[in-house]
Amino acid sequence: MGRFVYWMNVSLDLRIEAAAGENGGGDWMRIGEPLHLEFNRRARELTLMVQGRRVFEIMEAFWPAARDDTSLPAFLQEYCAIWTDKPKILVSHTRSEAPYNTRVIGEDAIARLAEVRESTDGDIGVGGANLATALLRAGLLDELLLFTHPAILGSGRPLFDEAGDRPVQLDLLEQAAFDEGVTMHRYSVRR
Repeated sequence: MGRFVYWMNVSLDLRIEAAAGENGGGDWMRIGEPLHLEFNRRARELTLMVQGRRVFEIMEAFWPAARDDTSLPAFLQEYCAIWTDKPKILVSHTRSEAPYNTRVIGEDAIARLAEVRESTDGDIGVGGANLATALLRAGLLDELLLFTHPAILGSGRPLFDEAGDRPVQLDLLEQAAFDEGVTMHRYSVRR
C-alpha cells in the first residue's frame, strides 16, 4: 500500500502563501541549491505525484519549458526532468486531460485516490492545500513533509483548511537543517 505524503514549503506560522496569487512562491522562501537538491532527491524517490489543479498548473507553466533552458542551474534542470517524467494524477473538475505523464481524476476523487493508494507501493507526493485537507479529513493522509522557512507571515493561506472537528496527532520521523535557516520535519499521521 502506498503512502500519501503532503509536501510543502511553510512559514513558521504554517502559512503557504503570504498573499493570494503567490502560487507557491514568495520572497519569504529561502530555496538555495542545497535545499533544492534535497527536493530533487525526494521527488525522484516518489512513486507518483498527485496534484490539485492550481498546483499542477503552476508547475505546468514553468517546469516543462525550463527543462531545456541552459541558462538555469543544473539542479533546476534536473527537477524539470523529474517533474515532467514522473507519473502524475491531476485532481480537477475543470480539466479532462493533461500532458506530461498525467492522468486526470474528476468525479469521486477521494474514493478513487483511496484505490490508487491501495494499489500503489511507495510514497505518493501530494501537492495542494485543498487536496491535502480532503485526504486528511478522509483519513488517507499518511505523512507531512514540511520545509519550514524562517519567516512569520501573519496572514495568508494556511497549510490546511478546516481539517476536522478534532486534533490530528503526528509523530516525528525525521528532521534536518539546510542553508539559510530552513528546516525539514517529516511527520507520520497517527491512526
